[in-house]
Amino acid sequence: MTIEVARAADLGESYRRPITEVFVDGFGPDFSFFSNDPRTLTDALAHALVLDVFHVALVDGEPGVIAACTDGRQRSLRCDPAELRRHLGPVKGTVAGAVFRRTFTEALPHPVEGTASLEFVASATRFRGQGVAKALLQHLLALPQYREYLLVEVAGTNEPALRLYEKLGFREYARTKVRHTRWTGIHHYVSLRLVQS
Repeated sequence: MTIEVARAADLGESYRRPITEVFVDGFGPDFSFFSNDPRTLTDALAHALVLDVFHVALVDGEPGVIAACTDGRQRSLRCDPAELRRHLGPVKGTVAGAVFRRTFTEALPHPVEGTASLEFVASATRFRGQGVAKALLQHLLALPQYREYLLVEVAGTNEPALRLYEKLGFREYARTKVRHTRWTGIHHYVSLRLVQS
């Protein structure tokens, strides 16, 4: 198994759908209100990923793990409400547009120079537990322009990811209760920070 890390933008538009499939594999359950069909979610969300900020761990040339890395000012998703309605229907598409606009389009409250926001870390199911996510995160932690890394609002139910982040040196700095437990099963979000010396 060969792991290579590349910027999604360098891979080009032909990789947009496979990258979105990894996104949906990782986060599809969180979007199950809108659809339980991975193809429908992939169709609805493919336009939204900002490839300039996503990095991809390719396993033998196939996207296995993705993560967005921003300076906290640029966002990693840009959703077109019309595109969401086209794929999810008028009601769920409109709700998705409102949820995504409120949840995913705001920058970090106080972005600081030299601080990276790591977002939407997702592994394809078949590559979980094989060190692929670790390889991608180690690559991002070696980027010279950043000294501090934030993972904001990781689902508290995602214990494998939280363990990996802790092994890499991330420490929890905030825990936020959520109001959507009934629909998502998530009780709280955990925010983590890593400061390199």
